[in-house]
Amino acid sequence: MQEETLDSVEESIQENNVTEWQSDKIDKLATALSKAQGSLSAVKAEAINPFFNSKYADLNSILKVVRPVLSENGLALVQGNKYDITSSGFYVTTKLIHSSGQWIYSEIRLPVGKKDAHGVGAACTYGRRFSLSAMLGISVDVDDDGNTAVGAPPSQQVRR
Repeated sequence: MQEETLDSVEESIQENNVTEWQSDKIDKLATALSKAQGSLSAVKAEAINPFFNSKYADLNSILKVVRPVLSENGLALVQGNKYDITSSGFYVTTKLIHSSGQWIYSEIRLPVGKKDAHGVGAACTYGRRFSLSAMLGISVDVDDDGNTAVGAPPSQQVRR
């Protein structure tokens, strides 16, 4: 069995177009993120989705809550988009960067319903919201367990 070297791993990454997901070290970022998460509260679901007659936390609501806390802990957020012609995939990218230069990265592939600017914009907004919430461990004060996403009525909670 051949021993893998750093050079062979790097060549494999380049050949297979594998994305790096974090900087070499993330100890300072992890400490800052831990402190930030301890200061974050649930985001209020105040936007209304007229199609499902439900409330949700829109991107602006999430950013209003997280930006000051990230800044206080030396963290910055960068989100962007990319299109992969090989897979015909549209992606939203999210990078959380610490003032030390350490970072973590994530991307989410999104379906684009309508093949126009509105469809891409909607997919981008959903992707930014979901990616940001996942990366920071944010919860929303109302969670219907994804029922509205599949058109099912919200489940009834059992009280004990």
